[in-house]
Amino acid sequence: MADMTSKAAADTPQAAAGTDFLTVFNRYSWEEVQKKIRLKTAQDVLNALQHSRPGLEEFMALLSVAAAGYLEPMARKARQLTVQRFGKTIRLFAPLYLSNKCQNICTYCGFSLDNKIPRKTLTALEVEAEAAILKQYGFDQILLVTGEAAREVNTDYFVRTVRQLKKQFAQISLEVQPLYEHEYKALNEAGAYGITVYQETYHRAAYKQYHLRGRKANFDFRLETAERACRAGIRKIGMGVLLGLQDWRVDSFMTMLHLRFMRHRYWQTGYSLSFPRLRPAAGALSPAFPVSDKELLQLILAYRICDPDLDISLSTRETETFRDHLIGLGITTMSAGSKTNPGGYATDSDSLEQFEISDERSLATICQVIQQAGYDPVFKDWDLALAAGNSDAYF
Repeated sequence: MADMTSKAAADTPQAAAGTDFLTVFNRYSWEEVQKKIRLKTAQDVLNALQHSRPGLEEFMALLSVAAAGYLEPMARKARQLTVQRFGKTIRLFAPLYLSNKCQNICTYCGFSLDNKIPRKTLTALEVEAEAAILKQYGFDQILLVTGEAAREVNTDYFVRTVRQLKKQFAQISLEVQPLYEHEYKALNEAGAYGITVYQETYHRAAYKQYHLRGRKANFDFRLETAERACRAGIRKIGMGVLLGLQDWRVDSFMTMLHLRFMRHRYWQTGYSLSFPRLRPAAGALSPAFPVSDKELLQLILAYRICDPDLDISLSTRETETFRDHLIGLGITTMSAGSKTNPGGYATDSDSLEQFEISDERSLATICQVIQQAGYDPVFKDWDLALAAGNSDAYF
């Protein structure tokens, strides 16, 4: 235990030159981290709340069962830090699902290869129709999403789509299969801004059980994705796990470990975090480790307190009530009016969705809720022109 802790202090954030995150990660024991979190006391939580620069030990305390009795002071500190760093704003975006084809077999996903459903990949004309609807709604930031089917939705398809859409949207990010570094460079040159890739779970054995076939079964290749994208010049990386697959406290510690490594090594890059909870989908399983609303709130507060500059996103997977209450408590970004099926906005509302959403309210309604909470809904917070002459200006 002590040995693991001393190595943690050495690895983050002052990781040795040339060390990659896989090397750092392999030094950690899931069971030892789990035990350390379980042993955290109420005094550890109070110390973490008073710490001027909380680190991994303090993050463990704020994740612990002992911290469940301190949600009120955690919420006050998280609110203060969020307003201090981001002002009273909530940034809005929408996902645009391009394809539900997938070559992976994953036991929790509606797009899994063994799920016998109608498959669809949007043509350029269908992409245009979807984009027109989102622009009509007022969105200026979109997230392109596909299943992981490299033979059909590959880098060439992504580059063509980004080039097609870049004049219409200020910011285009992608949530697709992990790619190689040269492929991320091609996306960067085409105008892509961000890449989102969830590790799903940092528990190796459980990862193998959930991912039965396909490239996604390669745990290490997925773990190294963020570094490949950063080296290729991608400006923002979205990270996280799928809550419900394993012990959320340990998975979240590993995510924070990964995030801190990335912030130290690739400091020019921006980072965001999302908290997808396992949701119903065709052919999918129920969560083995369910996460309650109260536990998810605790997790979000812990991240905000330990990383005040982190962009924290909450999707329409969550209920209306929960999303409304999270405004002002650490959240900086929300999706709105989402469709999780290819063609869902304009061309094929009946195609299969990746998962069921909970918050089905319109964009206008969500903007109204944000304003009633005293916050401003924001559709665009930067422009490519800012980076045209000086790539460092934005940061």
